[in-house]
Amino acid sequence: MFISPAFAQAAASGTGSAGGSASIIANILPLVLIFVVFYFLLIRPQQKRMKDHKAKIDAVKKNDQVVTGGGLVGKVVRVDDLYVDVELAPGMKVKAVKAMLTDVIDPATAKPAND
Repeated sequence: MFISPAFAQAAASGTGSAGGSASIIANILPLVLIFVVFYFLLIRPQQKRMKDHKAKIDAVKKNDQVVTGGGLVGKVVRVDDLYVDVELAPGMKVKAVKAMLTDVIDPATAKPAND
């Protein structure tokens, strides 16, 4: 025989359904607690960060210094609903999708882009 009598007896005696609803609550409670912790530590801060980023990008205006998704730093020359024209160097303008801007640099703390 492959199964010892002690294991077979323990498996047969553990099939009772005593304490039905308390057992279900005890099994589900850790999962609910884990979800609540994930919500407050991961999901909620990420949603707040995305909301702040969207507000910052929507507030882009002419003469702001921005960073594009590709890491290019330049000055905004023109703003449209979907696009922004960014001047990377004097006389060199590129059109970028507004949603792909990663950051708007504060002019008070920014260094000039043409160092």
